[in-house]
Amino acid sequence: MQPRNMSMSGVVDLAAVKAAGEAKQKAEQARADAARRGDTPPAGAQRLVFDVDEAGFEAEVLQRSAEVPVVIDFWADWCEPCKQLGPLLERLAAEYAGRFVLAKVDVEANQMLFQQFGVQSIPAVFAVVAGQALPLFQGAAPEAQIREVLDQLVAVAEQRFGIVGAPVDPAAAGAEAPAVPQPAPVGPHDAALGLAHDALDAGDLGGAVRAYRNVLSDDPGNAEAKLGLAQAELLQRVQDMDPQQVRKAAAENPKDVPAQIAAADLDLVGGHVEDAFGRLLDAVRRTAGEDRDAARVRLLELFEVIGGDDPRVTAARTALSRALF
Repeated sequence: MQPRNMSMSGVVDLAAVKAAGEAKQKAEQARADAARRGDTPPAGAQRLVFDVDEAGFEAEVLQRSAEVPVVIDFWADWCEPCKQLGPLLERLAAEYAGRFVLAKVDVEANQMLFQQFGVQSIPAVFAVVAGQALPLFQGAAPEAQIREVLDQLVAVAEQRFGIVGAPVDPAAAGAEAPAVPQPAPVGPHDAALGLAHDALDAGDLGGAVRAYRNVLSDDPGNAEAKLGLAQAELLQRVQDMDPQQVRKAAAENPKDVPAQIAAADLDLVGGHVEDAFGRLLDAVRRTAGEDRDAARVRLLELFEVIGGDDPRVTAARTALSRALF
């Protein structure tokens, strides 16, 4: 995905917290009170990387953000770029050693947080500082670019909010040291797949589509290339869409199959997998001829994005068979 919002210029207030100036004063007062009492933070507060859900968000993220910048990684198990970005962010959290902490949010299990932050696609990375949410970027990004954004975050937290994370020993905090990469066996298409992955990560969707198709022309059964191609084609279809207009058209014209197909693409990119499948299944059930076939084909393409082993795909395939036969 093409990285977006790679800057610290936008600040979005969360309804659950007060203004930044008040948050800064509270943070300074809390530090002063703790210093007088000689308190030490609990072991859990020292974690550099942790999972967070809706129930624990206030304590784990909002309250903690008064003491240290909290970076939030919105991810899902079916999202291939997430699997590349997540380990990189975890490694950087260990390397920065307490200047920020990393909260990981599974969007499938935490739809409310996903919606509150206005996430359009994943992976998406935000930060919360003194109760203020700052959009960082969406999609995979080069490590050097991510480091630049994190350095800006640390600087903004200190200069604008007076918040400086305390140094933490990554080993004591339970963070894993960066693993030494081991050479992997080189397959006949690894170089071509690497080029395709690089194009996808860089946001060159057309280049990624061509590269994945080149691999599949030589190796039609290559599962990794099939998955990459399905993802690249999906992102290519939605990159110029106006989400508000697409959803409006789909809501106003439930029998308009192209409108439902476009909305299903947006559903999937937004992490609403079952909504996307259900929308297309409904289109298959109530149409015939070319419209029905178009909805069926798009549904099969979206199955490729998620992967055939996913239980949601299995259930939707069964429903599709019943709708067709």
